[in-house]
Amino acid sequence: MQTTEPPADDAPRRHASRFDWWGEARGMFWLIIAVLGFHSLLAKPFYIPSESMLPGLEVGDRLVVSKYAYGWSFVSPTIPNPAAIVENVVLRRPVESWSVQLPAWRGRVWGKMPERGDVVIVTPPGQTSDYIKRVIGLPGDTLEVRAGTVILNGKPVERGPIHYRDMPVDKNATCDPWQYPGARITRPNGKIVCRLPIVTETLPNGRRFDTVELGASPGDYYGPIRIPADHVFLMGDNRDRSADSRFALGGSEKGLGGPVPWENIGGRAEFITFSVDGSATINPLTWFGSLRSGRAGTSLRPEGE
Repeated sequence: MQTTEPPADDAPRRHASRFDWWGEARGMFWLIIAVLGFHSLLAKPFYIPSESMLPGLEVGDRLVVSKYAYGWSFVSPTIPNPAAIVENVVLRRPVESWSVQLPAWRGRVWGKMPERGDVVIVTPPGQTSDYIKRVIGLPGDTLEVRAGTVILNGKPVERGPIHYRDMPVDKNATCDPWQYPGARITRPNGKIVCRLPIVTETLPNGRRFDTVELGASPGDYYGPIRIPADHVFLMGDNRDRSADSRFALGGSEKGLGGPVPWENIGGRAEFITFSVDGSATINPLTWFGSLRSGRAGTSLRPEGE
C-alpha cells in the first residue's frame, strides 16, 4: 500500500503565512518618525485659514514652509497631540492646535534673522496656534504707522497708487460685504468677483509686494516703538483685516502683542503647492473640480530680491 507523504515544505509555508504584526508596527513607527523628523527639520505643509494675507494668499491655499531657513527653535518640532486630534475630528470641538509644543527656550540652533519682506509662520508667545505674516521691522528699527503708512527709521515706506484687482468669489473666498463693503461685483458675463483696492509697497531693501487698502481702520495708527534685539515686527498684507504685531496678544484682538521674539518664528513660506475653492465634498469626483487654476507653484518670495 502506497502512502502519500506531505510536502516537505508544508510546515514552513504555514509558518510564513502568519501576519507579522510586530514587523508592521515597527515599520509604521519608523515611517511616522521619518515624517515627523522631515516636518520638524526640513519642511512642512501649511493651510491658509484666514484672509489676513490677501491679495497674495487666499483661504484654501496649501503652502510649503521651510523649517531650516532661520535655524531651529522650540516651535520647530512637529509633535502630534492625539487628544486634541480626537477632540477636533471625532467630537467636533474646536481646538487651538493638533500638536503640542516643547517648553520655551531662548535662542535658535544655527539661527539666522529673517529678512525684511519674508513671509513667515509664527506662533504667538504662550500659544500653540500658527499665524502667517510678513516681516516688516527688524531688531533696532524704529517703527510707527501713520494713516496706514508704515514709517521705518523716520522714512515712510514707499507706496504706489491705488489700483484694483478682481479676485474670483467662491466658497473659500466669499467677499463678505461686512468685511469688504461694495467690493462684490458682477461682471457682464455673470461672473461674480471681489474688486479689492491694492497698494504696492516697497521696503527699504527693495522688496515689493501688494497690500489691500480698505480705508480707515484701528491699525492705521501705531507707535512709534523701537524693536528690541532678537525680535521682529510682523504685519499682514490685508492691512485693515489682519491681527498682527499692531494688536494686543490674545483676547478679542487676537494679535501678536507687538514685536515677536525670533524664537517664535517657525519657518519661511516658500511656495503654493495647490489651492482649493471649498466646493469639494467627501466624493472624490469633486476633488479635482475644486482646485483653483493658476496658483500651484506660485512663489511667496517678494519681488526685488
